[in-house]
Amino acid sequence: MTMITATPDGAEALSLVGLSVRLGGVPVLRDVHLTVGATERVALIGASGSGKSLTAGAVLGVLPAGAELSGRVLVGGVDVTGVHPVRRPAAGRVATVGQDPAAALNPLVPVGAQLALPLRHRGLRGRELDRERAGLLASVGLTDARVLHSAPGELSGGQRQRVCIAMALASRAGLLVADEPTTALDLVTQAQVVTVLREGTRGSGLLFITHDLSVAAALCDRAVVLHHGAVVEDAPVARLLSAPQHEQTAALVAAARAGTLPVGAPA
Repeated sequence: MTMITATPDGAEALSLVGLSVRLGGVPVLRDVHLTVGATERVALIGASGSGKSLTAGAVLGVLPAGAELSGRVLVGGVDVTGVHPVRRPAAGRVATVGQDPAAALNPLVPVGAQLALPLRHRGLRGRELDRERAGLLASVGLTDARVLHSAPGELSGGQRQRVCIAMALASRAGLLVADEPTTALDLVTQAQVVTVLREGTRGSGLLFITHDLSVAAALCDRAVVLHHGAVVEDAPVARLLSAPQHEQTAALVAAARAGTLPVGAPA
């Protein structure tokens, strides 16, 4: 199984220190403190509008135009606060998987050519690149050689999401941010994607953003609960499930228990 490389020297994969964001002068994130260890999987959970995706945008360096940012964002120990992703040093770069794989992939370029791009950035060429590319696709359960030559539109939604995860793994960043990557998938495909993320991030940090505590429980060690832009609870997933301390966490637990996905302990 191909995995993202861990953050060097034992530094935390991610540290948010007093992160606040204002849009149009209105505070939307308030003094957020959050850490992800070098090999830890942390869920950032909350209802729609709680600030989850804005937190991801601050980590990735892609906040909306006009956003006012304060506090610090450290990736692998590197301060990248407000730094656009293309200007970040290699140690401060973040791999990402989003909710809509169709938007993340170029519809006119075969999957194999798109997957080759991050591998070439790592200096791979020729047979070495071909071996790594095939290994990445196999690691996410895509073993049919036809996938390499397929356009994204010829694949299912679950297959496209697996391609996006393979591209994220190809970068070998020390941190992967997955922003609602299972929301648009059916239950069987959700479970498959969660398994791929679990296996692929055993040597790195993962920030898994979701509104669904049941999915987070199947993947993550710890969960941070956002409510109206502020952290209201931060605890191991098992403790959140058994003894939620905040009413918003309790509501998320109740929603998970009432849903069709099982609530279980983290892997």
